[in-house]
Amino acid sequence: MKLKPLTITILTFCVAAFSGMKAASAASFSVIADGLYNAGGLSFGPDGNLYVTEAGIGGSGACVPPASGQGDSLCYGTSGAVTKIENGKTERILTGLSSIALPDGSGAGGPRDIQFDATGKPYVLIGYGANPAFRDRNLGYTDLGKIIAPDFKSNSWTSVADFANYELANNPDGGDVGSNPLGFVIDGNKLVAADAGANDLLSVNTGGSNLQAITTFPEDILTNPVFPPSDTPSNEPAQVPSQGEAVRSPTAGLRPSQFATQPVPSGVAKGPDGAYYISQFTGFPFPEGGAKIYRVGADGTSVFADGFTQLTDLEFDPAGNLYALQYANQSAWKGDFDGSVIKIAADGTRTTLLSGNGLESPSALTIGADGAVYVTNRSDRPGLGQVLRIENTKSIPEPDSALGVLAIAALGVAWLHKKKELPNLP
Repeated sequence: MKLKPLTITILTFCVAAFSGMKAASAASFSVIADGLYNAGGLSFGPDGNLYVTEAGIGGSGACVPPASGQGDSLCYGTSGAVTKIENGKTERILTGLSSIALPDGSGAGGPRDIQFDATGKPYVLIGYGANPAFRDRNLGYTDLGKIIAPDFKSNSWTSVADFANYELANNPDGGDVGSNPLGFVIDGNKLVAADAGANDLLSVNTGGSNLQAITTFPEDILTNPVFPPSDTPSNEPAQVPSQGEAVRSPTAGLRPSQFATQPVPSGVAKGPDGAYYISQFTGFPFPEGGAKIYRVGADGTSVFADGFTQLTDLEFDPAGNLYALQYANQSAWKGDFDGSVIKIAADGTRTTLLSGNGLESPSALTIGADGAVYVTNRSDRPGLGQVLRIENTKSIPEPDSALGVLAIAALGVAWLHKKKELPNLP
């Protein structure tokens, strides 16, 4: 059984305990937006304002089974949105977007990321989080699992590419069929997206042609993994198998002490070296210190850095520093959702800019022209999502923080230098 992510959730100060990183000088943050419904990706537009996606809360429409086949169904509505943050005020400027969610509005699939191309044209990635075979059959025509080009003035959009259908038709990784695109980057005339459900990196031209898989990511084989106690309620019901369920048996080539878990790529950024860097969320049981950052370049796919826990997004700043976002510092089933922002310098040095202290289940980040880091916070809590502005990010590096980092300098690359509360959803 292929356990795919439906949500992205968990992290804390204890990141220092299992990742070898010391707590950095404390960064401060301010809340610049709140009241968001399953907040996702965010990006600055050509007007200098910040735009954030809201996956919504599904609705009372038709339903599809969850990715694992267990738990409540995900039901459809048009509660997805894009919100603009301007001069301290928030406004939904694109509404009526496809959304599916559990009955309480959590676990939503819907608008997950937004990016603007060099001309200022916006693109929005719509997640899904289930088997693509059920999408059209159960829900009819929707934009779930697609990337769209919106027109904010007319509150309309056109479909650019259908990632979920590509998975259904091709299934590049050869595993169970599933799709949940979560993050993307624009590279010239290409849209490059990480599909967490399909375990691949996809590319399509901005006009919608030449949709293809760039690479797939392998299963991770855990030895003596830590599982939740049998009486522990699941915080990720769509991702956690039933007690005693054989996800991978020893006859499939693994020893009894081993367990195969899905890679679950969650976000993508283009590095100063021209390669793509991909964050890994990991699948159940969400091993602490088990998440990696992959590098995908002309020379192939490799592990750039490891030792993280449940990564959701990555972003480079103009100086070539890479910022990684941890959804949680501990395995999700422990119920502690403190997250972290970790800076990886060009020499490989890691610095924890913020861990816990109000940073909880964050899903995405971006770097502003002001040098501040902007993060969507409490992304798993419909109606309680926030956007944070993290300041004082130029903290003192920690030379002894390592844990599997492959120094960026070793790549031989010349790095570039160069509240208002929202109304209730319908």
